Amino acid sequence: MSARGQLRRVVVAATGRDRKRGLLVAGPLRATCALGRTGIRHNKHEGDGTTPAGRWRTVAVFYRADRQPHPVTRLQATPIRPNLGWCDDPDSRHYNRFVRLPHPDRHERLWRDDHLYDVIVVLDYNLTSPKPGAGSAIFLHIAAPDFAPTSGCIAVAPDAMRRLLSLAGPGTVVDVR
Repeated sequence: MSARGQLRRVVVAATGRDRKRGLLVAGPLRATCALGRTGIRHNKHEGDGTTPAGRWRTVAVFYRADRQPHPVTRLQATPIRPNLGWCDDPDSRHYNRFVRLPHPDRHERLWRDDHLYDVIVVLDYNLTSPKPGAGSAIFLHIAAPDFAPTSGCIAVAPDAMRRLLSLAGPGTVVDVR
């Protein structure tokens, strides 16, 4: 924690027993998390189901305002609307970017019927200068009730997300090991 009470680092690591599950440690918070279906690796590729190893800044939060109040956080938080998506098409000039729908290139809808994207923390993996095919839409989001593996994201229970967001800010880094 910094002097201002902002969390500096969140550590995420596989538990060893199951490469698709991990432990998230953030100051006083310790929480089970779901990882990508192929575990954690350094060499991520689009569609491989890998959670990328490395240190990723928290960039912003998107949330479903129709399902919950504005999150308590120092991060910029934006309500998700039905016309919001994230481009995951390596051939698109919008690759690994927020897009408005309808969009001509392959994309993920952020407005989902399940609750997995009720809160999304955007991580800066392949974000600043996206390398096509290196992986996109790497988020910290809400886990499925059974902590099923993700497509490469990190997912936690809603209560853990609330606690984490209350501690996080623009300087918070997620260290995936």
